[in-house]
Amino acid sequence: MAADPGCVVIGAGLAAANVAQTLREEGFDEPITLIGDERERPYERPALSKGYLQGSTQASSLYVHGENWYADHGIDTRFGQAAVSIDRLGQEVRLASGGSVPFRQLVITTGSCPCVLDIPGAGLAGVRTLRRIGDADALRAALDEGGRWVVIGGGWIGLEVASAARAAGREVTVLEQAPLPLQRVLGDRLGRYFAELHRSHGVDLRTGVSISEIVGSGGRATGVRTDRGLVPADLVVIGVGATPNTALAADAGLKVDGGVVADERLRTGDPAILAAGDVVNARNTALGRSLRVEHWDNAIRQGRLAAKSILGRPDQYDWQPYFYTDQFDLGMEYVGHAHADDDVVVRGDTADGEYIAFWLRDGLVTAAMNVNIWDVNDDLRSLIGRAITADRLADVDTALGDL
Repeated sequence: MAADPGCVVIGAGLAAANVAQTLREEGFDEPITLIGDERERPYERPALSKGYLQGSTQASSLYVHGENWYADHGIDTRFGQAAVSIDRLGQEVRLASGGSVPFRQLVITTGSCPCVLDIPGAGLAGVRTLRRIGDADALRAALDEGGRWVVIGGGWIGLEVASAARAAGREVTVLEQAPLPLQRVLGDRLGRYFAELHRSHGVDLRTGVSISEIVGSGGRATGVRTDRGLVPADLVVIGVGATPNTALAADAGLKVDGGVVADERLRTGDPAILAAGDVVNARNTALGRSLRVEHWDNAIRQGRLAAKSILGRPDQYDWQPYFYTDQFDLGMEYVGHAHADDDVVVRGDTADGEYIAFWLRDGLVTAAMNVNIWDVNDDLRSLIGRAITADRLADVDTALGDL
């Protein structure tokens, strides 16, 4: 074993890149090793279902760092080499290739993977999910081939894929089990807004639908069978959520509960091991409870936080969740963490396509969302957790800064 094994990061994605970058920026001069089962260097995923899928974003703009950045900063990269186990006692990570990498500090950033449907036909050709660049490349190629797309799932990924496919002129049907798309996140009123947005752009959005089978011919999907009949399809995209990749942590004996369990500094029960990004269920001090978040902003922030925890800094997981989406002519940012049954207050007119929505619980602002109104997210973030009456929130004549 090397005299100083330094820091090893499993899962070479956005969180991992920010661990490595922050360590180096903060003067960490020990060895750093990134291990990832993808051959790609760390890249950002949001554009995969947005601009990259539509062809307006180039692959070169997805990468967190330039091709030579890791070597230039003395970072050993093991891209395309999957980790298969963590030896906590011996403090080393074993690789599928048969080798191993020692560590003094380990950060688990293994992310999440798309949920799959346990129904007949889910393994047919022409049934796809979207998580990696290769997935997006396959969908981009399919956009040029024409045909009918069926998207299973009316969440963020499903709706973004539907938007991209309609923009390319494809015939698109979205099948959602809930009564409204995004209902679990945004509630009824905003769920109806997104439903109308898609229908107004020609998406055949079907809600309250149960799916029993993906049917096919010659080994390829040709349709989706629902409780309301068969929906023909030339391509089926499954977008029904993601599952944290916790197997390595669980097999190593770390506590897993809806993600790898960690404290407010992203430390697991093992003092040598931290976790960050999609995979971690960490204590959020702003909300007073543990939270797992799958979004881009969180991966960046938690990657930085994990590095600072390794360096002994007092920083904590104390920020509000943030995410954004682009669908058709709608651009939106959301900050906070509301429940679907929180009271919703709209500032402006949703019919205009430019408005701000607030969620309230017990008189406190739990979340806010700006739709096609820009440069206000910092103001909205400052309002989370404050007691503000609904009439003041809705009053467009009261500046956000005055609330």
